[in-house]
Amino acid sequence: MLLNACPPVRLLACLIAGGLSLAPVAGWTADIDGSADHPLIPRYGGSEIIAYDQTTFDTYNLFIAPATTYGGLDANLDHTLPLEGLITEIVYRIPEDRTPLEVMRNYELALQELGFEALFQCEAERCGGRNFNHSMPYNMALAENYAEQRFLSARLSDGEAEIYVSLYVTRNTSSGGANAGRTFARLDVIERTAMEINMEVVDRHAMAEEIAATGHVALHAILFEFDSAVLRPEADEQIGEMASYVTANPERTFMVVGHTDNQGAIDYNLGLSQRRAEAVVETLATAHAIDRARLIPVGVGMAAPITTNATEDGRSQNRRVELVVR
Repeated sequence: MLLNACPPVRLLACLIAGGLSLAPVAGWTADIDGSADHPLIPRYGGSEIIAYDQTTFDTYNLFIAPATTYGGLDANLDHTLPLEGLITEIVYRIPEDRTPLEVMRNYELALQELGFEALFQCEAERCGGRNFNHSMPYNMALAENYAEQRFLSARLSDGEAEIYVSLYVTRNTSSGGANAGRTFARLDVIERTAMEINMEVVDRHAMAEEIAATGHVALHAILFEFDSAVLRPEADEQIGEMASYVTANPERTFMVVGHTDNQGAIDYNLGLSQRRAEAVVETLATAHAIDRARLIPVGVGMAAPITTNATEDGRSQNRRVELVVR
């Protein structure tokens, strides 16, 4: 049964009705607690989930070209497509005597039936060999196993919903025990969704109190498009309060400081934070008639976090603009 005609927002219903599977079903009993298949994409028959995670809203770098540089994902970001949204990550242990090629071919057919379009596909050294393996999110069963690695990235869209898949399949030849010689599949599904806007605007009075006490104030409601220095419309209110405070203190000059989280390369984040600081200064000058000479844009990248970067909540707090008295 072909499911190409099903719109993405109704894929789950189509999948259930069609009974799509990747291989003859052989029951599984060893999934880790709290795990589940992604509702749109079935597992290879008889597989078991050995690792699982789901994040409501986070960033993800999807490979669309080989990893050519040693140093993991950060060294190969220019070969990826940056995404953000709901992320589901599943690692399956495949039944014995199944090859990476067989598993990949089954997934290819299933994704084609669901209407996915392949973005990039590779195998073994054509993926980048060890460089590519080291760029995949770490899992003990996958690490250092790249001789038979296969990869597929794909996209499904109907103009309203967008779903991306990262599928990495390889055979474990580097460790013994239950994993020796077994094929493993890592399926990451990225569903592009709108981020919930929940950043409180700091009004000019609260801004004055914070600056009087500490010399600076963090403004989390100045929001930008993903991986961009383009201000989102939601930032207008906070920039308006910022302009009111600066206008009310004409004797002062300020630094407008851009901050990022720790995702990505240091030099890239320094440049991004500088461009974001400059975008805020530009808006203050053009839309609010603030004298540019009173505003100094500074980008510090990931150098000054205010909390951990280990969680998405922490990273969202670290992505900010600060107004600092010079």
